[in-house]
Amino acid sequence: MLTPETLPAVQAALAEAGVDGWLLYDFRGINPISQALFRAEGLASRRMVAWIPTKGTPVAITHAIEPDSWKHWPRSWERRVYSSWKSLESEIAQLVKGKKAAMEYSPGDAVPVVDRVPAGVIEMVRACGATVVTSANLVTKFFAVWTSAQLASHERAAEIIARIAKEAFARAGASVKNGTPLAEHQVMEWMKSEFVANGLFTDHGPNVSATENAANPHYEPSAAAPRLFRAGDSILIDLWAMEPNSPYADQTWMASIGAPSPKLQQVWTTVRDARDAAITLLRDRVAAGTALRGADVDDAARGVIDRAGYGAAFTHRTGHSIDARAIHGSGPNLDNLETREERLLIPGVGFSIEPGVYLTGEFGVRTEVNAYIGDRELIITPKEIQRDLIIV
Repeated sequence: MLTPETLPAVQAALAEAGVDGWLLYDFRGINPISQALFRAEGLASRRMVAWIPTKGTPVAITHAIEPDSWKHWPRSWERRVYSSWKSLESEIAQLVKGKKAAMEYSPGDAVPVVDRVPAGVIEMVRACGATVVTSANLVTKFFAVWTSAQLASHERAAEIIARIAKEAFARAGASVKNGTPLAEHQVMEWMKSEFVANGLFTDHGPNVSATENAANPHYEPSAAAPRLFRAGDSILIDLWAMEPNSPYADQTWMASIGAPSPKLQQVWTTVRDARDAAITLLRDRVAAGTALRGADVDDAARGVIDRAGYGAAFTHRTGHSIDARAIHGSGPNLDNLETREERLLIPGVGFSIEPGVYLTGEFGVRTEVNAYIGDRELIITPKEIQRDLIIV
């Protein structure tokens, strides 16, 4: 968020980026980045604009009938009031004419998670005489970076959900051996109760998928279509939870009820090795202090799966940003498939690493851990990651 205390760091980053300022725009919540940075509150039904100059005092442009939505804007910072579209555009022009302004815009929609400002607004700002450039790297630095307390919270949640996943596999396997097989949704409901018992929150899920259902990366079990576990099943469990107001821990684990088939074992080994290739690249570059893009990590993982002949079955990015506000955050993703993720992975960001192979009608395999970039250190959660298929 923007405060007098954080302003110097923001302005230093603006100067480093070679821009004259950061133009924040929001309308009815379409830009959560701007909304969070100026901490909009209450009724906000009109356009909200703020100019954060590289040098000088920030300026808010507020609508005449909604001053309360800017209650967190510091008193020492300037406010300008508009009511007509002409006055809004005039105020913007006075601030940005002839200047280079960063906005939540991504050329060619290369990085959709930061492409938050409508094309019409970009046109309007350019018509005011400004040059608009992307704020993507600023978003990473001032919206997606974790605090030390948030990292500690994430690490606690990661160990808890890892234990819950393993216990869920044991319950599913025991139910089959006892002749009273559980269904996917029953295991899911038990896991949700364990989240609550351990003080964790989740917005939905988790995902518990048996064999063929795991071939759908976004499958959700349901009591309306129960799928009982059987001997010989593979099980994919994708679970995510957090302590209140902290970054999520997000993991995927794999098990087999009885000995896995040779093909399942082969695909598991491929996916695990792809995950490890991503971790190795990250660890080496982070330790060396060498710049690394999210796209580079995606390429490393995807190359392992391509060489094994399963490239066409790896249909999503290698990993997504996790920030303190969302499980699919606004920081850099590990992606060179769905999007062109050119942003650097900088100290303080967290993300998932989760390659997968999905064979329709057969099974799906995914392994997922989380990573956090520290000072020349890569932290992987949970502490003990899955090396082999869990046999139950």
